[in-house]
Amino acid sequence: MTERINPHDALIWVMVCVAAVDGEMTNAELHTIGEIVKTLPAFRGYDTNKLPDSARACGAMLHAPKGLEEVLKMVSGSLPDGLHDTGYALACELAAVDAKLAIHEARLLQLVRDGLQVDRLTAAAIERAVEARYRKL
Repeated sequence: MTERINPHDALIWVMVCVAAVDGEMTNAELHTIGEIVKTLPAFRGYDTNKLPDSARACGAMLHAPKGLEEVLKMVSGSLPDGLHDTGYALACELAAVDAKLAIHEARLLQLVRDGLQVDRLTAAAIERAVEARYRKL
């Protein structure tokens, strides 16, 4: 049986996965995660002092055998259905931070979308909205 984490941590873990997929977490990605946790209504009531511990716990899980698979199962099993699209949106936000979508990020987004069972139409709308938000002049 897959372990459960709280919904706040599940949202954080999905962001950490995307930020870490290329082997390094940039300051911009870390800053974005922090700002999202501080400002989004989904994190209302979350103690932001727990953010570093949550990110470290996710990182430790990712380094275990089949770590990514387990993390994605935990995220999916821990998020209420109404937050699955939110989880995918946050994954897309992190992928957009560095203004380029590498193949490994695209593949991870596909795994997140499938794991959270976000339908293609919803996923396309989220992707388009994130693309518009991060477009540069």
